[in-house]
Amino acid sequence: MRPTSIALTIAGSDSGGGAGIQADLKAFSALGVFGTSVITAITAQNTCAVTAVHEVPANIVAAQIETVLSDIPVSAIKLGMLFSPEIITVVAKALADFKGPIITDPVMIAKSGDALLQDEAIHALSEQIVPITTLLTPNLPEAARLLGKDEATTTNAMSEQGKALLAMGPKAVLIKGGHSAGATCTDVLISTSDIGLELSAKRVQTQNTHGTGCTYSASIAAHMAQGQSLNEAVANAHDYLQKAIQAADKLTIGSGYGPVHHFHEQWK
Repeated sequence: MRPTSIALTIAGSDSGGGAGIQADLKAFSALGVFGTSVITAITAQNTCAVTAVHEVPANIVAAQIETVLSDIPVSAIKLGMLFSPEIITVVAKALADFKGPIITDPVMIAKSGDALLQDEAIHALSEQIVPITTLLTPNLPEAARLLGKDEATTTNAMSEQGKALLAMGPKAVLIKGGHSAGATCTDVLISTSDIGLELSAKRVQTQNTHGTGCTYSASIAAHMAQGQSLNEAVANAHDYLQKAIQAADKLTIGSGYGPVHHFHEQWK
């Protein structure tokens, strides 16, 4: 019997179901990977706003990670909302000996504009999480904030910021261009060990894009858990996400920024 592909998401819970842990587990399942989870924060959230955030105690976060990894053979890990310096420290310590790929989505701001990472946690993220990361997946505002620079407005500038982030220690950086202007969105992948990629797609005219970053990074982790190379996983995840966005309007969820359609292939 072929071993089950297993991925772990360490992130916050989105009560609206469109992002965070919920989006990650949906992406894992849609792509044929068994999902495990560690919850770092509980958000009261819908398609319009985040109305409250409850931080899970750092020792409980650490206990979740230890308990999962001590028993379940996880092949890839996705990191999302880590929220505080204390949680970042215990996550970095708990994953220090993990041998598989770690995909870090440096979640800072929700689609609604609400903060999901404390200001004082940005330094801890850069110093403790980024260096143990296989692939860092910031969007344009997140890349700029990590570097203390203005947002990139061209693919050349994205590449330069990717190189600057690469110098902080990750093995690869995927800068996502969804926040850019224009009819085409381009993502730029830069790696220390492989030929980079530029992945472009026509911008889909929909406001139902809640959870795109979570879904993208989770689907990369899922593909890598199945044994795909970094470039293969990123390209396949880009295709999966694009189709999930194209199908988003088939769902009618809430009155704000609705989710992408994780199960566009399964729900016919």
